[in-house]
Amino acid sequence: MVNEHRSGPVRSTAAREAILDATARLFHNRGYDRLTIEGIAKEAGVGKQTIYRWWPSRGALIGECLAEGRLIPVDFVVPDTGDLAADVETWLRSVLSILDAPEGGALLRSLVAAATEDAGVGAHLGESLGVEKYLAERLRGGIRDGQLAADAPVEQIGRAILGAIIVESLGREEHDTAAVVRLTRFLFSR
Repeated sequence: MVNEHRSGPVRSTAAREAILDATARLFHNRGYDRLTIEGIAKEAGVGKQTIYRWWPSRGALIGECLAEGRLIPVDFVVPDTGDLAADVETWLRSVLSILDAPEGGALLRSLVAAATEDAGVGAHLGESLGVEKYLAERLRGGIRDGQLAADAPVEQIGRAILGAIIVESLGREEHDTAAVVRLTRFLFSR
């Protein structure tokens, strides 16, 4: 429990860490719909005003947890073997493995719900899955290697693939990794 009566940077650092840890823990245990600032404050041992001093909303708080790897602790680097389609498929299967993990689908659905309230969460979700950095970088490599057209819209392709992942996570029944893989194979077929 963080002591609110201390002063200086130790309190700030300790309170920030306690808040982020509590947010991640409660998010995983309860999901976004049942996550409240009051609950986070109680779990972290701080006042609500301390949370609002750093984050304007629970969505912003979730966004920071995502950016720091507290919600999706997997590194989603896209390999570069020289075969763009195979490399994107490897990355895609890694990302979709989240849905196979216990509560993985609920985690992604909660993140999508959070993104509807705070656009920053959606941006952080793409970053956490490696869309903005690793996938876009690999797609640019595909252009360089002649595996994608020179005018291929790299950012839009990345967002389309992220969209397919999100739509797949929204289904409550068994997900179909193969269908998303087929879509990406089609994108890269010539």
